[in-house]
Amino acid sequence: MVPYYKEIGNEKQVFMGAFERKLPVLLKGPTGSGKSRFVEAMAHQLGCELIKVSCNEDTSSSDLLGRYLLKGSETIWQDGPVLRAVRKGTLLYLDEIAEAREDVIVVLHSLTDHRREIVVDRINEVVQAPASFMLVASFNPGYQSRLKEMKPSTRQRFVTFDFDYPVEMIEREIIQKETNCSEKIASQLAILAKKIRSLDELTLRETVSTRLLVNAAHLIQAGVDSRQACNVGIVNALTDDISVARGLKDLCALYF
Repeated sequence: MVPYYKEIGNEKQVFMGAFERKLPVLLKGPTGSGKSRFVEAMAHQLGCELIKVSCNEDTSSSDLLGRYLLKGSETIWQDGPVLRAVRKGTLLYLDEIAEAREDVIVVLHSLTDHRREIVVDRINEVVQAPASFMLVASFNPGYQSRLKEMKPSTRQRFVTFDFDYPVEMIEREIIQKETNCSEKIASQLAILAKKIRSLDELTLRETVSTRLLVNAAHLIQAGVDSRQACNVGIVNALTDDISVARGLKDLCALYF
């Protein structure tokens, strides 16, 4: 199945240029704005395997490079996803890279410059990335704490794409394409999202994403009442605050 991605700017051409010139790419934008889907679509277009790693605060260099494991009475080395991707020459996607430990960033430095290699001290090996290898990382600037910001020295190693939620017309098209819902439902959801995003007084940690709109549309297509679909697909995912949730539910009721 071909991953659907609606191009908003000229990001596909820029990505292909980065691949051709062996440049690492960083995708910067809020949750649910299409970063992961874009990478999936580009991997399909390039015809290459995609290895994805979802980083978190516990992600260490050993998780990515590999470790020794006991197998019976023997100790064997097992490659981690990063080393496996470099050896095979695949597209490697590190999602939310800023959440990983600092030692992860340091290990990746040699992959993001002219060397394009990974040094594995534990097995005394230096692995050179083939021409088909590409490193793509993403992070959400609005979600980061002050302690999780990417250092300028790291960010300047990447070609950086800015992602954001699409304008209403494009978001409506995406919802329709993803769920096969009616134009009316897609339009109502896109208008609802635009309204929620404009209400700064809600003090939401993260606002409504295109992903949540697609979830709600899927539920409606499955026969769930549209208001309930919005409540469980959008509102409950955005807040646990009773008063804020009540306000969001009233807003949904205006459109459905």
